[in-house]
Amino acid sequence: MIKEFRQNYNSQFNEDTYRQFVKYLDGLCGHKIEFRIAETPIFVPDHLFNEIIQASEELTSVIPTKEFREFTKNAIPPGLESPNEEALPSLLSLDFAICRGEDGNLHPQLIELQGFASLYCYQELLNEAMRKHFWLPDGAKSYFYAKDHEEYVATVRKTIVGDSDPENVVLVDIEPEKQKTYIDFLATEKYLGIKSICLSDIIKRGRKLYYNYGGREIPIDRIYNRVINDELERRKDIKYNFSFQDDLDVKWIAHPNWFYRLSKYTMPYFKSKYVPETKFLSEFDKFPEDIENYVLKPLFSFAGVGVKFDIEKGFLETIKDPENYILQRKVVYEPVIETPDSPAKAELRLLYVWDEKDEKPLLLNNLVRLSKGKMMGVDFNKDKTWVGSSIAYHSRSF
Repeated sequence: MIKEFRQNYNSQFNEDTYRQFVKYLDGLCGHKIEFRIAETPIFVPDHLFNEIIQASEELTSVIPTKEFREFTKNAIPPGLESPNEEALPSLLSLDFAICRGEDGNLHPQLIELQGFASLYCYQELLNEAMRKHFWLPDGAKSYFYAKDHEEYVATVRKTIVGDSDPENVVLVDIEPEKQKTYIDFLATEKYLGIKSICLSDIIKRGRKLYYNYGGREIPIDRIYNRVINDELERRKDIKYNFSFQDDLDVKWIAHPNWFYRLSKYTMPYFKSKYVPETKFLSEFDKFPEDIENYVLKPLFSFAGVGVKFDIEKGFLETIKDPENYILQRKVVYEPVIETPDSPAKAELRLLYVWDEKDEKPLLLNNLVRLSKGKMMGVDFNKDKTWVGSSIAYHSRSF
């Protein structure tokens, strides 16, 4: 998006360096990364980053309000409420599509927001590998309020580990070593010293939780929660002896209720030029005539599962639980990233942490996905290059 930087980067790129880059990334934690890593970062001009941050601040400013809490009180499905909810989400991310506006300029459009963990540590691995192998402009930064690696890691550690001993903090998922994001779990252990465990390995005694390591039963003070609820619903084979609904003497990072409060359920709440028109399917008396310009999304799926991009006439009338879906006007991503063949489209995620003592969340890092298909997912980008996981660089001062 910055022509001079793009031309410099593309002219110096070669496939051998890219292969070395991927091999180096795999070697940093001794694990072959299972998702595709793009051949390039993106370079975002200050004026566009300023607008993306402005949009994000406008949207996140409503989260602490009484009106927002009232709107999201029914977001959590009955029976899935967890006690001791924190007043603010300790983790927060917003996904923006880069689009071309009617004025001919690039502008952000919100795709989704999450009160859930993201790749806070893997993105720092990626940043390290990018800087080692590829040309980057002088002064290029992936961080925001952190000035360097040490300050960035210290801020992430403060949020996830807090004042606890890292031994008493665990990253919890369903069979962590089988997750596509396992590289981030390993990076989290590398930077923060906390282990990833399967929730089936947690022992409950009264209100306390424990895990076994090295023949010792270690108490758990904090859980860095990576369990995706709809995956847990599907995995009936996973047995565990505590419930997310139990009253436990543990701090969640982030609390499970925010998985629901900040999700697709929240999208209809926003009335902003940065948010595409979105309504609960149950709110429609009559569906739009131009249904081809809309996308149907189940409320609580993850990673694009169940999203219907091409809606046939009459299909919406067959849905028996319309309260569990949103209908959203399609966002047109602009293919603005020049590559050796066709240009790529970009989606940029801002990664925040939020201390409960602060009025506003703290913007830390970013994550980028590049695509040349109809959607961002892997299935739409098979046999394509210069797509996949990436990072954005900027020169904005804070």
